Amino acid sequence: EALYDICAHELHIERPLYSNINRLLAQLISGLTASLRFDGALNNDLTEFQTNLVPYPRVHFMLSSLAPIVSAERAYHEQLSVAEITSSTFDPTMQFAKVDPRHGKY
Repeated sequence: EALYDICAHELHIERPLYSNINRLLAQLISGLTASLRFDGALNNDLTEFQTNLVPYPRVHFMLSSLAPIVSAERAYHEQLSVAEITSSTFDPTMQFAKVDPRHGKY
């Protein structure tokens, strides 16, 4: 449901196809696994990411989001600052799960 909402509100696709949803998921997985595909000091596995990023034992679910998500028509003339990209990353409408972490429940 969250992916369909992202397609409708951010990409302006009224009836998203599986290819649209697949492209969003491919971008997310590509970003999450980038350090696994290249050699270097930042080469970690996902369990190590989760261990290092989550400071509390009871909070152990990673919530993924992607920003900026802009349509192809707006990509060439869209000017976003670092603050706007950062705030949109933590916006519940940009997350890949239909939850609102501000309420403290999932």
